Amino acid sequence: MFHKKDSNIVVISQTKPGMCGGTDATLDMSAPKRVSSENMVLFRATSAMNRGVSEENDLRFVSAFAAPVAGGIFVFLQTGKGYHEKTCSFSLIREDIFPLLVDFVREYDLARQNGYHATTHGLPQNFGGEVDIRYAQGEKISFSNNQQAILSKEEGEEIVRIFSAALTKETVALPSLDALASVRFEETRKDGGFTEAVLTVHEDGTGEIQKKSRYEEGKVYESTKPVSRETVDAIKKTMVDTGILMWADLPDNGFQSDTQRKLTFAFVQGNEISVRDGRIVPDPIRGGFFDLQLELTRS
Repeated sequence: MFHKKDSNIVVISQTKPGMCGGTDATLDMSAPKRVSSENMVLFRATSAMNRGVSEENDLRFVSAFAAPVAGGIFVFLQTGKGYHEKTCSFSLIREDIFPLLVDFVREYDLARQNGYHATTHGLPQNFGGEVDIRYAQGEKISFSNNQQAILSKEEGEEIVRIFSAALTKETVALPSLDALASVRFEETRKDGGFTEAVLTVHEDGTGEIQKKSRYEEGKVYESTKPVSRETVDAIKKTMVDTGILMWADLPDNGFQSDTQRKLTFAFVQGNEISVRDGRIVPDPIRGGFFDLQLELTRS
C-alpha cells in the first residue's frame, strides 16, 4: 500500500500500464466511519447478492435510488432473480422516505466501508456494486467494488422492503401527456455553437419539428419536418418509461462539460417542466434524455 502524493488516498493495488486485467483499489483515509447527520439528500445503492443463494426466488440483485425533487421524493427500485430477469419501478411520492433510510444506514453500519473503491478490469457490469449516500451537512458515504457483492442479503432485502413500501404511497400528480403541446431541446457549446429543436404536437396527434443549428463556421442552418403520430407516441412512451418529468430537480452529477443541454416539456395549460442533462439518475433509465435528444435532432 502507498499514499498518493499530497492526498488522503491510500492505493491498495494498482494495475501496471498495458496490463490485462488486474484490480485498482484505493481507500480514502479521510472518509468517516460514523455519520452523525440526519438530513439525507441522496441515497443510491446497487449490489449483486452473494452467489451462495440457491432458492429460485431468492434476491440476486438490487438497485435503489431516492432524491428530493419539487413537490416530493423521487424513488426508484430495481430487483432481479438473475442478470436477465430484472424488474424496475419508480414514482414521485409525497411521503418522506429519508428518515427510514437514515435509520437503515445506521442500523446496518453502512459507513464501515466508507471510502473503499475497487475496480477489477474485465468484469461485467453489475457483477459487484456501489453505494453513494449524501447528507445536507456535507457528509457522505461512498464505496464500490465491481468484483463482489457489497451488500449482504439481509441489507438487500431490507432495502427492497423500504422501497417497495414507499412505491405504494401517495404520488405527486404530473401533467397528462394527452396535454403535451411541445418538447424543446436546447444545446449550447463552448465554441459558440448551438442546436435548438422544437417538436410541436398537433391536435390530431401528429407533429412538426423545427430545428436550428450553428457550428464553428458561424452559419445558422434551419429545417422543418413533419412528424407522424407514431413518432409522437414513441416520444411520449420514452417519457413514461424513463419518468423524465420527475427529473427536474435531481442533483447535478458534478461533471464539468463544455456543452449544456436542456429539455423543456410544455403543456396546453401553459405549464412547463425543464430537465437539464447531467443529473444523477438511476442507470436503467438515464438514457431517456439522450433518446429524446436523438429523436428531436436527427435529420
